[in-house]
Amino acid sequence: MPNQRQVSERAVVALIGAVQFVNILDFVMVMPLGPDFAQGLGIASSHIGIIGGAYTAAASVAGLAGGYFLDRFDRRKALAVSMLGLVVATAAGGFATGMSTLLLARVVAGIFGGPATSLSLSIIADLVPVERRGRALGAVMGAFSVASVAGVPMALKLAEFGGWRVPFFAVAAMGLLVVMGAIFYLPPVRGHLDAGPRQQAGVLELLGHRDIQLSYVMTALVMMAGFVLIPNLSAYLQQNVGYPRELLWLPYFIGGIASFATLRVAGPMVDRYGSFAVGTVGSMLVLLSTYVGFVHLPRWMPVPVIFTLFMVAMGTRNVAYNTLTSRVPDNPVRARFMSLQSAVQHMAAAVGAFLSARLLTDLPDGTLGGIPRMAGVSMVLTLLLPALLWVVERRVHSREQARALAVAPSQGMAVPLSPGADSHA
Repeated sequence: MPNQRQVSERAVVALIGAVQFVNILDFVMVMPLGPDFAQGLGIASSHIGIIGGAYTAAASVAGLAGGYFLDRFDRRKALAVSMLGLVVATAAGGFATGMSTLLLARVVAGIFGGPATSLSLSIIADLVPVERRGRALGAVMGAFSVASVAGVPMALKLAEFGGWRVPFFAVAAMGLLVVMGAIFYLPPVRGHLDAGPRQQAGVLELLGHRDIQLSYVMTALVMMAGFVLIPNLSAYLQQNVGYPRELLWLPYFIGGIASFATLRVAGPMVDRYGSFAVGTVGSMLVLLSTYVGFVHLPRWMPVPVIFTLFMVAMGTRNVAYNTLTSRVPDNPVRARFMSLQSAVQHMAAAVGAFLSARLLTDLPDGTLGGIPRMAGVSMVLTLLLPALLWVVERRVHSREQARALAVAPSQGMAVPLSPGADSHA
């Protein structure tokens, strides 16, 4: 791009991956630490989902508001502001004195963390061509696996030796370093501004497109299915399965390594076979791991094994879903689309987390009641995803083909279409 510092595509992916690592770790570490801060602050274990839901609900509202203005700014500057706010809010979480102050800190973290996610994905979609976008998104989403491999075990160990507050301060410090790196090394991302105001669609106009409506429904299904379960994993493993607290880092570590390796394969597979095929395989694996892990856990199966299958399955499904949604918007409205998608994503996650708190109860023997019912809700939602993947992919593929046919004659080119061109759409 003219007048912009030259940064390699690989460096951009690495920098956004680092930003996402801190952003994701700030969110995912709270749930494994749930039993620790619940005990320290006198919070019922069945209410841990409310803490996670507070973050995602706030992120949803912030994403909805961001849909009105994020596309007016250089994405790099907007990302820096969002991440700095997240750093301050994370540090504030370490000073919480009860349920209300912890909830407030997590609400503020969500207000900044939600837009940071949508901006990160928008930068990748703006700077990486569509034919390599699945690979790039797979690498960026590997931040979730790295957070599981290194971040969550680190947070659990820090909490074990220094108390549950220490991980919040540690992540805030890492976040500050990553933000500085992103500010100094990411190039300005202003291509969407060059399109001019005439191409900027309003939020209501954006929501009027059927492709976008279907994409957001798909997003809601994915997030609700996951977050009915995720906030309660740590409490379930410790209180129902009897998994020892001092070994809780192990399933996250092993599962994160396997998930990271899977994401490196799933991204290119999506580029080759399409989101529907890869996403359907991932969804079937999610169903299997949910049933085995939460409904009928065999006594002989080690916890890290089923945990690893669960993370691999979700990672495979999510790469397919994220790659497909990145193809839905046009470039001038990408951050606006991503911001609204972030709003839907986080609100659906909040609904899932709050629903889990309603489905679960604290039993007199210290275990959580309602686990099979919670798993059943997640499985029903997961079953609906493949059909939506198929519909959205066909619609997006048809639109891209029509656009290519319209552009080609003006460039003096022919665009041959093979009979099987739509075979995996």
